Amino acid sequence: MERSVFERIYAIVRQIPPGKVATYGMVAVMAGDPHWARVVGYALHSNPEPGVIPCHRVVNRFGGTTPAFAFGGAERHRALLEAEGVAFDADGCVDLERHLWNGLPGEAL
Repeated sequence: MERSVFERIYAIVRQIPPGKVATYGMVAVMAGDPHWARVVGYALHSNPEPGVIPCHRVVNRFGGTTPAFAFGGAERHRALLEAEGVAFDADGCVDLERHLWNGLPGEAL
């Protein structure tokens, strides 16, 4: 049986290792459609397993956190990433050169 779009998104997000991030667009492409970035956002906002599905490891295309982060807002989003060693630049965005996930399970760029 084929998995639902949300299930595919959750399976991808579970693979993002600590200290790395992916963008909504990256997850959308991996889930099967580059136009699903907003769908990724909806799925993560509905995360049925916070703490198991690390939705905090998904950021916008600039590396920005989101005020709509369902589990505590932008400040909580940033704090969860910083606790994993993710660095932010002066503009408050994740340093994507250092922390962008390459899409391979458990591997860094």
